[in-house]
Amino acid sequence: MKIAFHGAARTVTGSKHLITLKNNTQILLDCGLFQGMGAVTEKLNDYFGFDPGKITYLVLSHAHIDHCGLLPKLVADGFSGKIFCTAATMDLARILMMDSAKIQMQDAEFANRHLRQGEEPEAPLYTDDDVVQAVSQMKIVDYEEDFEIEPHIRLKFTDAGHILGSAAVHLTITEEGRTTKVTFSGDVGRYGDLLLKSPQQFAQADYILMESTYGDSLHKDLDPIEDMLLEIIQNTCKIKKGKVIIPAFSVGRTQELLYALNGLELKGKLPDVLYYVDSPLSSKATEILKSHPEVYNNGVKETLKIDHDVFAFKGLRFIESLEESKALNNDPRPCVIISASGMAEAGRVKHHIRNNISNAKNTILMVGYCEPSSLGGRLIAGQKVVDIFREDYEVKAEVRSIKSMSAHGDYEDLLQFLSCQDPAKVKRLFLVHGEYDVQQNFATRLKDHGFKHVAIPEYHQEFEL
Repeated sequence: MKIAFHGAARTVTGSKHLITLKNNTQILLDCGLFQGMGAVTEKLNDYFGFDPGKITYLVLSHAHIDHCGLLPKLVADGFSGKIFCTAATMDLARILMMDSAKIQMQDAEFANRHLRQGEEPEAPLYTDDDVVQAVSQMKIVDYEEDFEIEPHIRLKFTDAGHILGSAAVHLTITEEGRTTKVTFSGDVGRYGDLLLKSPQQFAQADYILMESTYGDSLHKDLDPIEDMLLEIIQNTCKIKKGKVIIPAFSVGRTQELLYALNGLELKGKLPDVLYYVDSPLSSKATEILKSHPEVYNNGVKETLKIDHDVFAFKGLRFIESLEESKALNNDPRPCVIISASGMAEAGRVKHHIRNNISNAKNTILMVGYCEPSSLGGRLIAGQKVVDIFREDYEVKAEVRSIKSMSAHGDYEDLLQFLSCQDPAKVKRLFLVHGEYDVQQNFATRLKDHGFKHVAIPEYHQEFEL
C-alpha cells in the first residue's frame, strides 16, 4: 500500500491524498482547490498529479472548497466512482461547488471578451453540469456507521467539529491477510466551539494524516468573542461613525458571527446599527445549518429554548442582488458588513475593502485563517499599501483580528484530538494542511508527546505504508 500527497503538502489548501493498494484500487481523500497561492494557483489547480480515470473511490472529509472544490473537474476528467461523505457535507458541497462553477464560468467569459489577437480562449476548470454530475456520484455515510466500501475496505466517519458535516476519516484496509488502519483528520475544530459539538474520539490507527494549520498557535484572546465584537462595533460605528467590514467564509464563520451578534441582542447589548450579510451563498449555508440541528452543541440547544432563530436579530439584512451590494458603497451610514470570501481574495468583500480601506473611520476585521499571500494575509501582516484589482490602496482603516474565531483547532486542540491514541502504536504520522515552518514546530511538539515517526510530505511525494 502506498500513499501520495498531491495537495495541502507544506501548504494549507488543495487537499488531495491518494492511497493506492497492491491490487491498484485507488482511494482519494478529498479533492480540493488550491486558494490564495498567488500567480501559481491556476497552474496548481490544472494539474492533479494522477489520472482521474484510475481513481476507484473518493472519500470527502468536509465541504470547504479547499477540500471539495476540484471534485467536478475530477469527474469531468474521467472519475466515475462513488464519493462518500456525510449528509450535511453533500448539502453544503452542492451549493459551494455550484458557486465555484458560476464564478469560474463568469471569469472565463469576462477574459474571453478581452482576448488579444493570437490568445487562446479561456475555459473554466469546470461547469455547473460537472457539479450536477459530481453530486449524483455522492453516497451518504452516517457518523459512526461501519460502512463497507467493498470487501476488505471499511469506512467510518467521526465528527471533526470543524464545520457542519465535517468528519475525520477512518479506513480499515485488509491486504493479503494484513489489516491496516488509516485515519485522516480532515480539518479539526475547536473544543468548546460556539455552535458545534467537539471533535469525537476515535479508535487506534496505524497511520494518521493530521492537519496542522495552527500547529504552533494558541487561539487565546483576552475577551470572549461577543465582548470583542461589541468593542469593535461600538468604537467604529458609534464613535468614529465608520463601517466594520468582516471577510468571513460563507460556511461556518458567518453563522458563528450571527450567533454571537444574536447573543449580544439577547443580553440587550447589541449596538443599534445596520448589519448586512452580503453573500447569497452565506444565506443558503445558514438555511442548511438550520436544517441540521443535530450538529448543535448543548449551549446552542439551550439558547433555542428561548429564541427560535439563533441567527437573526434586529437590524440584520441579507443582501442578494449585486445592485444592493453596490449600493452599500454609497451609503454613508455606519454599519457592519459580513461578506465572503474569508481570505478576502475574491467575492463581494474585496469590493467592500477596496471602497473602505483608505478611510481611517473604518475597521477591517479578520476572523479566520488567511494564506500569507492572500489579501487578508497581507492585511494581517500589517502591509501599509495593498494591491486590489491591480491598483494600490493605502491602508488607513484599522485592521483587527479575532483569532479565537478560527474553525481550526490550535495546537492544544490538535493534541487533544490525538490524545485517544497510543503514540507507540502509530507507525507514522503525516502532517498535512499547514505552512512548512508551522509544521516543523508542530512536529517537534508531537515528538515530545511520544509520536516518534512524524513526516512532513512534499508536494507529490509518495510513501510506502
